[in-house]
Amino acid sequence: MIELHTWNTPNGRKISVALEEMGLPYKVIPVDITKGEQMKPDFLAISPNNKIPAIVDPDGPDGKRVSVFESGAILLYLGEKTGKFLPGPLIERVPVLEWLMWQMGGFGPMPGQVHHFIALTNEQDRAYGLKRYSAETRRLYGVLDRRLADREFVAGTLSVADFAILGWAWRHERHKVDFADFANVGRWYDALMARAGVKRGMEAKLD
Repeated sequence: MIELHTWNTPNGRKISVALEEMGLPYKVIPVDITKGEQMKPDFLAISPNNKIPAIVDPDGPDGKRVSVFESGAILLYLGEKTGKFLPGPLIERVPVLEWLMWQMGGFGPMPGQVHHFIALTNEQDRAYGLKRYSAETRRLYGVLDRRLADREFVAGTLSVADFAILGWAWRHERHKVDFADFANVGRWYDALMARAGVKRGMEAKLD
């Protein structure tokens, strides 16, 4: 059984959704980031960047225990392990990799800055950062919306890239983003959230 060391965040939800969709048994080991538990030596041993999530798979390659940190790496590992949601042919895998990296490099870090600045109480402290990162977040939603204009999922067929992006789109209300402005994203989001595996992954207790 895979150990999922995580907390109730967008990056954590990516992995619980993927595990549920892939039908892999797992147990959640909460890492309370509000109490600094991500800095503890036992967690750092599996996640040297002291960020959640991380997994430990006792039945890794060649039956050996393996730990994996960084949510994108975890998704790729799970896709390789199961052969699900990660196409084999390179020509089909390329868009999955592109959109997974798009999420990791932009549609995560930028909304994450919105989360930071929107929580500040001093208006002078929050105004500039919130304006800057909210604009970039909306630009990224626009990129995603255009991508989904003529396809059901970001890479054509359902993949780990969708799970990665969904973890952050799940917080669209916190980003002050209305799907009425991004109809294709809204359609994609609703279709994913209607899936039984995604529903279980979103409802899994991670904290």
